[in-house]
Amino acid sequence: MRGNTPESHLRAAANAAGDDARDRLYALCRTYLGYAEEHPGRYRAMFGGQWMPTLGENSLTAEDLTTLGADAMQLLADTLADCAAAGQSATTDPQTDAVTLWVCLHGLAHQRAVSRMPWIEPSAADAIIDRVARLDSA
Repeated sequence: MRGNTPESHLRAAANAAGDDARDRLYALCRTYLGYAEEHPGRYRAMFGGQWMPTLGENSLTAEDLTTLGADAMQLLADTLADCAAAGQSATTDPQTDAVTLWVCLHGLAHQRAVSRMPWIEPSAADAIIDRVARLDSA
């Protein structure tokens, strides 16, 4: 894994957050949003429809295209499962909640990049994390 990939940033954030599952979850989500803000060109290329590889025109395989981001998604799902095991989350389906959380964070990252809507406050990220991850109040 190369050092400047989104996955490497996420893993580093999770490791730096320590043993508390909730802290790791917040670190992952905030790092995802931070990556989108700090690397807008790369983020747009990854998720903005600007990069749509065609098989046979490069070295990517069909498996590459279907597994892109799978490690990051699994890290998020595992962290949600850790929150549930620690009694910090009411999730019963960490895989689905991880996908839902990513979609919500992705939408927030996109809106922050393309608009200046006054209702998109910094606290929106924490509200999304709390609700979608079904975190108990700390």
